[in-house]
Amino acid sequence: MIPKKYTSYVFAFFMALLMSCLMSLLISIFNVGLVDGIILIWLKAWSFAFSVAFPMVIIVSPAVRKLVNLVVDDSE
Repeated sequence: MIPKKYTSYVFAFFMALLMSCLMSLLISIFNVGLVDGIILIWLKAWSFAFSVAFPMVIIVSPAVRKLVNLVVDDSE
């Protein structure tokens, strides 16, 4: 099991993995349609998207947390 102190990195990994998977699939289908070889096209796009998404999630998540704290009312 992964120690709790790495929670933010584990979250970033799974968020980037799932979002890059779904977005690259949808964008690949949107751009080329359901053609022969779409799986290979998508997997190439996904590998690139994930390699960009994972570091970006780690980099931007502190700023996003601050933005969320600014707009969410914690008075409840």
